Amino acid sequence: MIARDAKVYVAGHRGLVGGAVTRRLARAGFSRVVTAPRERLDLTRRDEVDRFFEAERPDVVVLAAAKVGGILANDMYPADFIRDNLLIQTHVIDAAHRFGASRLLFLGSSCIYPKHAEQPLKEEALLSGPLEPTNSAYAIAKIAGLEMCRAYARQHGFGAICAMPTNLYGDDDNFDLATSHVLPALIRKFCEAKARGDARVVVWGTGTVRRELLHVDDLADACLFLLDHQTSSDPINVGTGSDLTIAELAERVRRAVGFEGAIEYDRSKPDGTPRKVLDVSRLTALGWRAQIPLDDGIPGVVRSFRERAMA
Repeated sequence: MIARDAKVYVAGHRGLVGGAVTRRLARAGFSRVVTAPRERLDLTRRDEVDRFFEAERPDVVVLAAAKVGGILANDMYPADFIRDNLLIQTHVIDAAHRFGASRLLFLGSSCIYPKHAEQPLKEEALLSGPLEPTNSAYAIAKIAGLEMCRAYARQHGFGAICAMPTNLYGDDDNFDLATSHVLPALIRKFCEAKARGDARVVVWGTGTVRRELLHVDDLADACLFLLDHQTSSDPINVGTGSDLTIAELAERVRRAVGFEGAIEYDRSKPDGTPRKVLDVSRLTALGWRAQIPLDDGIPGVVRSFRERAMA
């Protein structure tokens, strides 16, 4: 178990995951949580990362910083996604080891698994087949980060942990339609359509692909649980273990928003991976389960979006 007076550096504390982890650590009694905004620390620059770690010497590092985006952003800017994520991971993991951190939690992604891997996705499916082309650059960067953690653990005995979360959502999500993931994009579309009095909302793809969704506060709780209980550097899935179609998800968002118009599907737009649901048996066996069901989580995010973006 991590001592509650340990110095913990959360990389990416302004993001969806990093913010949730920072709040969870505070609730658990951690009194020495260190953060640094991008204006003060650019994680893509090794010299800045080294200076920060030399000065702060954190005991524990949570690597939640990453360049992230939805299917459109990944498809349009693959070079940016692979470059920035490789730089961030390389600099932080290496500095954490060299400057004496005892533990590092690396946040990967469920997109690391092959496009047509058997469902639910087991950790053993990693590198067993081709990736989804629309986000392969991001996925390869995350796979490299995972392998770097395992290599440092094997060669140096470094205490790296690799968590592979499923699709996430939460109050501080990115609601930009050009770069967001599916759930925040749907919430924005339905909220704005209701406000304008539109007769319909257009959803990308066929509506038939399936996705698993995890509230980011559940992920933050899982991160603390893994820091306290996990010792292996092998990847471990974090999710709910259940999924639904995009059409079912759109219907839930429509009900939460109170939109009464029609839903239409633009089949000219990409669907992405046909199905993506994680096998979470390893994490369940350790004693952790998600606690926030979609029917509670979605209305909360709808309220947050309306308060922040439509007030």
